[in-house]
Amino acid sequence: MKIYTIETQVTLDITMEEAWEFFSDPGNLSTITPASMGFEITHHDGKEMYAGMIITYRVRPFGWFPVKWVTEITHVDGPHFFVDEQRFGPFRLWHHKHFFRETEHGLLCRDLVHYALPFGLPGRLLHPFLIRPRLERIFNFRKKVLLEMFGGS
Repeated sequence: MKIYTIETQVTLDITMEEAWEFFSDPGNLSTITPASMGFEITHHDGKEMYAGMIITYRVRPFGWFPVKWVTEITHVDGPHFFVDEQRFGPFRLWHHKHFFRETEHGLLCRDLVHYALPFGLPGRLLHPFLIRPRLERIFNFRKKVLLEMFGGS
């Protein structure tokens, strides 16, 4: 199984507490996800984030058909980091770490995702032309929206 990595970061003009309040609320995911993804939370217990929390979504990763996605919040050290992992969904593996650190330039928000694709060789062949560019567009959109909302660099 080939494991890929995508890492992004943005520095925002908000406090650690403000960042945690925003990022730890799954309801805010739709704000920072492109509308073309058709992102919809289908279940969330509405509680403050905790390890073991299950969140279910419906997404349209390529606009064609809806896909169910189930993630579990596996690690939480608020307000410094949390990890979500796919339990069921479009990837063979999805392990997404979210880090928050105060710097002299603002709050550094860093995402580190390790992922693997289904379908063996066909999945790997599609990766550089379809999957990776789509993920990069999603994270670039997220960065743009966050900078518009909170300011930063």
